[in-house]
Formats: sequence, structure tokens, C-alpha cells
Amino acid sequence: MKRAVVIGGNGQIGRPVVDALVRDGWEVTAATRSGGRSAAWDAGVRAVPLDRADDAALGAVVGDGCDLVVDLVGYDAVHARQLTALAGRIGSAVVISTVAVYADDAGRGFDTMDEPDGCPDFPVPIPETQPTVRPGDATYATRKSALERELLTNEAGLPVTVLRPGAVHGPDSPLPRELYFVKRNLDGRRARVLAFRGESRFHTASVHNIAELVRLAAARPGTRVLNACDPQAPTSEEIGAAIDAVMGVKTRTTRLDGPPREGSVGLNPWAVPRPVVCDMSAAERELGYRPVVSYEDSLPETVEWLTAELRAGSWDERFPLLAGAYPELFAYAAEDALSGAEKA
Repeated sequence: MKRAVVIGGNGQIGRPVVDALVRDGWEVTAATRSGGRSAAWDAGVRAVPLDRADDAALGAVVGDGCDLVVDLVGYDAVHARQLTALAGRIGSAVVISTVAVYADDAGRGFDTMDEPDGCPDFPVPIPETQPTVRPGDATYATRKSALERELLTNEAGLPVTVLRPGAVHGPDSPLPRELYFVKRNLDGRRARVLAFRGESRFHTASVHNIAELVRLAAARPGTRVLNACDPQAPTSEEIGAAIDAVMGVKTRTTRLDGPPREGSVGLNPWAVPRPVVCDMSAAERELGYRPVVSYEDSLPETVEWLTAELRAGSWDERFPLLAGAYPELFAYAAEDALSGAEKA
């Protein structure tokens, strides 16, 4: 039986990845800071604590050798070098990056979004050959770019598949974008305002589709970079409509022609002025990838999980990362004031 180590194995992406590998016959060690394990795992999954900053600890988890390391939390060049230093004991690796590494032909990317004329104008869809931002340690995007660069050019000979997901969704997310619509429906809001006419597209990525790509890459080791997204890239309005259908409600949408007003009215976690849509043909060609779930079919478990979380506490307490990124996500008074002014 082949042995796999999954770093971050008890997280949002980690649990589906562990499940997919187990179904495919792998013996899996799930390594996390706490050493926690999913209640759904059987005794065959080994859960161990790991301080990622400790090189010796990572080496101990790998042991005398393993066939695969899946790194779901690798963040920068230091983490990349941790893996390549173990090349003699690792058969291959699969590492999660992000679509945020992409830059348009003018050098604009996610880091320039808030600058004048800083919104990137990507091709639709974005191929993996699209330029990326300069590697560095200043931002999330530049650090992920540095991670990729180290892995894809490593001289140790470690085969590495780098996966670039978009807007990751599924239960157990620390940044659940779907909360934007779920909470509004639970609060009885039957009208909403969407910037950019609700036409924004920020390509979604189900944790189950990402796990399928990990499974396929594990079976076909190689050095490559692949987008990791859903079969379609729904608009923000289509996402809201799909969540409404799951929750059995009807909502009226006001579409703003441009960006959010009053700072937050119309703001949502997919609100981008220009589309971010990824080309999935390379994954299909190189790995035989076929998505295991559509965005719409993945929603019921996410909606159920979010509903339970909101019953357990306020949204900003349950999801501090989301609240920090979007502190005015539920600016109901400002929305109602805008609607009242437009009716007048």
C-alpha cells in the first residue's frame, strides 16, 4: 500500500483530500498543528501533530520515506525548500497555490485591485501559461508565487504538481463566501444589491473537485502547474439564485452598474469588475480530470453547515477571518437607505 502524508489534513480541503486518497487505496497520515482528526475517518487514517516551522518535525512525519506529500498549507519559499530538502524520501508532492498569483499583461494582479486602474484584465479563460506576479514576501500572492517558483524549478528532482484553485468553497471554511447569501436569507432579507450588475465572475473551486485533482495527480507524478476550479464559473447573481433555491426562498436583486456605493452597498465576496475565469483544459488533458460535483450540487452541505454555525454564534465570532476581510458585509441600513432614495 502506498503511503501519503497530508499537511493540513484536518482542514477544509484536507478532509476531502484524505477521504479521496483513502478511497483510492492510500495509507494516509494527516498532519495538523493540533493533531486533530475528523470523526468520519476510520482507524486506518493516522493523525499526528505537526509544527510546520520545525524542519525536524516535518522530517519525522515523513519518516524513512513516503510515496506522496500533499501540502495544503505551504505559503512561501521557505515551505517549498522544506519539501525539496526531503526529496530523497518523497516520491512526489502535490501543493496548493492560488489563482491570486496571476498577473495580466500589464503586470496588474490581485494586489493592485484597489489602485487607480489597478484591476487586472485577464484573458477568459486564464491558462496556466499566463504570467504570474513577481515572487516575494510582501503579500499573499507574492509569497505563493515564491512557493511555486521554488517548487517548479527545484534541482532536487522532486516531482511537484502545483494546483491553483479560485474561490474555494465547502464546509469548514474559515472564509465562507456563501455566508453572504445564506445569512441574508436567514435574516429574512428578500432584497439584495449587487455591484457590477451581479455579473462578477470569480471562478469557484469545490473542495471535492480539488480533492479529485489531488487524487489524480498522486497517481500520475510529474512537475506541472494546473488550475483547480469547478466546471463552470457562475456569476455572483447566479450564486445567489442557486443558494436561494437550496433554501427555498425568492429574492429581488438590485443591480448596480458599477462598484459598490457608500463603500459597502453592493459589495460581496465575488465582486470583481472583470472576470477571473480559469481554463481547466490542461487538467483534463494531463490527468483525465472530470469534476465530481457542480457548484449547484455542492451547495446543500455548505448551506446546512453555515446555518448550523450561525445558530451557534454571531457571524463575526464564528468567522473572524471573513469579518476582518469584509467588516461591512451586512450593511442592511445602508442598503435600505439606498433603496429608499432610488424609489423616491
